[in-house]
Parts: sequence; structure tokens; C-alpha cells
Amino acid sequence: MAFQVSIVIPTLNEAAVLGQTLRCLYSLDPPAWEILVVDGGSQDNTIAIAETALHDFVEKPTSVEIISSEQPGRSIQMNRGAELATGEVLCFLHADTLVSPDLVSTIHKTLTDSTVVGGGFISLMVGPDKTRWIMSLHNYLKTYYAPLLFRPHLFLFKGLRLLFGDQVMFCRRQAFWNCGGFDLDLPIMEDADLCLKLIKHGRIRLVNRIVQSSDRRVAKWGIFKANLIYSYVGFLWGIGVSPSYLKQFYEEIR
Repeated sequence: MAFQVSIVIPTLNEAAVLGQTLRCLYSLDPPAWEILVVDGGSQDNTIAIAETALHDFVEKPTSVEIISSEQPGRSIQMNRGAELATGEVLCFLHADTLVSPDLVSTIHKTLTDSTVVGGGFISLMVGPDKTRWIMSLHNYLKTYYAPLLFRPHLFLFKGLRLLFGDQVMFCRRQAFWNCGGFDLDLPIMEDADLCLKLIKHGRIRLVNRIVQSSDRRVAKWGIFKANLIYSYVGFLWGIGVSPSYLKQFYEEIR
């Protein structure tokens, strides 16, 4: 029997992209166990779009639930979704990321290895008229070189991979709570921090499958500024600088 996969989507003013993401999830084969949209107080049509999806899924075995978070914040919202999830596996999906129809079966195949606690996918950064090949390649390589550079012992002996939100992270629900879930005090880098905690419970696998994430941040900043900020924030976090300080360099883009 396949694992029951609960997909948690944190949202905040994501009306421009959420509809396409939910339509993508409608095509999953096999379907997800449930989809939890956790909203942080959107002022646009995000909730209306999620409610439409709720009706669209009525003939599917997947349940869709819309949850209001008392506070905005990706860690807060994802933990809230995880608290209410009933599946054996938690999958955290950004509202601007598209997955392949075999998402659930791929997660199942990955986790049939009992030594693997979680994983993520290869993120291809895509815009309306271009694919950010070089940036996507760098993000792929960063999954390997960042832990090798900053946590070499965990990389070499434990199988650590540092994954990020646009890579559609997934993990066993029990392991997620055993390590305390996402750190509520982290405004950014909560995903990489979770990897450092999950590695105590098993290996982390980078799955050989593509997901598509929006290039809207790079489009807004420009490729030079985006690379500079990503590298600067990543390096400072790696050497122990507080994410609360680093947040000032990482504005929200919608």
C-alpha cells in the first residue's frame, strides 16, 4: 500500500499562481491523501481560488482543507498544516511550484527505503518566457556543495542534503515531529534548518525528478542581484549568522 501523502501549501496573497498549482495537483496519479492550504491572511483572491479547488476535488479521493493561520509566516503556517495533517508523509509545496503527476508514487518509492527520512526534487526555475538554466543548475549543485562546505561530516557520513522550499520537501510525519518541525523563530532558511534536524533520523534524498518553480524573484531583482543575495544569505547562514538578521535582505515577492 502506498504512503498517504498530505500536501501542505502555505499561502499569502498567492492568487496569481495558486490556481495553476492546484490544477496540477488535481492531475496527480495516484492522488494525494489530502491537500491543506494554510493561509496567512491574504488580501487578494487566494481564499476564493482555494475554495473553487475544494469544489473541483469533490469527486476525487483527495480531501482539500482551507486553514486560516493566526499569524503569517511560512514556518508557522507549515507547522499548522502539519498539525492537522493525517497522512503518513508530509509534503511541503510552495504555491508557485508545479509538480509532475507521479509525485505521490515517486515519494512512495523513495521512502520504501527505511533508511531515508525525507527528500526533495530538482527545481527548474521557469518564467513566462524563459527558463533560468544557469540559476537552476547552481541551485542543484548547492544541494551538494553547501552541506559539503558547512557540514562536511554530516554530508560524508550521514547523507545530508540541504534542500530548500522550491524543491518540494517531503518527510515522514513522525520524524518531522520527533525533530520539532519547522523552527517558528526562523523567518527564512527554515527548510535548510529542518534538514539539519531530520538528518538525525535518517538520510535525505535528492530525487531525480523535476519540479518547476516560478522565477518571479529573479525577474524582479535581476539575475545578478538575485545570485548575489542568494549566495550572501546562504554563506552567512552557513557560518551561523541569525536568519532574523538575514531576513532584511530577502524581501517578499508576489
